[in-house]
Amino acid sequence: MPFKTARMMTAAGIALCGVSLWSMAVSAAEPAECKPVRMSDPGWTDITSTTTTAAVILSALGYEPKVVSLSVAVSIEGLKSKNLDAFLGNWMPAQEEMTRKYIDGGQIDIATVNLEGATTTLAVNKAAADAGVKTFEDLNKHADKFNSTIYSIEPGSSANAKIQKMIADNAYGLGGWKLVESSEAAMLASVDRTARRKEWAVFLGWAPHPMNVKLPMGYLDGGEEYFGPNRGSATVRTLTRSGLTGACPNLGTLLKQMVFSIPMENDMMVMILNDKMDPKKAVEQWMRANPAALEPWLAGVTTFDGKPGLPAVKSALGLAS
Repeated sequence: MPFKTARMMTAAGIALCGVSLWSMAVSAAEPAECKPVRMSDPGWTDITSTTTTAAVILSALGYEPKVVSLSVAVSIEGLKSKNLDAFLGNWMPAQEEMTRKYIDGGQIDIATVNLEGATTTLAVNKAAADAGVKTFEDLNKHADKFNSTIYSIEPGSSANAKIQKMIADNAYGLGGWKLVESSEAAMLASVDRTARRKEWAVFLGWAPHPMNVKLPMGYLDGGEEYFGPNRGSATVRTLTRSGLTGACPNLGTLLKQMVFSIPMENDMMVMILNDKMDPKKAVEQWMRANPAALEPWLAGVTTFDGKPGLPAVKSALGLAS
């Protein structure tokens, strides 16, 4: 074969290979309808941390994430009606009754368990704990000290439903008690005020959360009928609208692989709550300090238009590829 002809054929082969690779990249891109990614945040700092983390990564990959503030109940309805794409705050088993029928009916999909080892149950401040309030049964013995009041988070939450049922059932003698529902920040402010006044308080506590560091407190034993065993041992799941993974496989892979840890969430929440950092800046700072966390999240994940995902996210964060 003449050298010139061989060279021309080699060049043509390279060109064809380039066209082929370009076509593969285009074919790997997500459908246009996958570009907007609608997520919700119930206003809990742990879910703000994880949802913001997802939003920062999605933006770096070329998606268009939009996070709206919605209660858990409205978020579940949004997934069911396909007005939302993902919700990273499905605490289990606390939200079991809210979600089971939709998951069993195929109206909502489970992407992954994004956190293990969480907990949620009633807690008391240091004054009450030091005085010997250790269990749910101890609460009504000191009703006057607690002003027969339980502080909790926003109306509509599954945890509040459990507390209200506990009161309605007169469980542990709490039938005459009242539940004060407010935002997470307002609840913690109320508990902090009682501590400064050397008064007693019982409230909804959970981990991960900086309250476990900032507030001297003690979790109560008992309450299994309402909060589950082991002081409300919990996992957190990522839910998606039905069929999202099939329609948007790259997005589905990312959401499935975004699994977090309690130390990670505690670190982010300390920056947001204690250091008063903007959530986006807090998660970006954490990811820059912990770049190894990006690798399992982005394994096999591409940008929206089909390019390698990990280098794109590192570049957006100012990290070396």
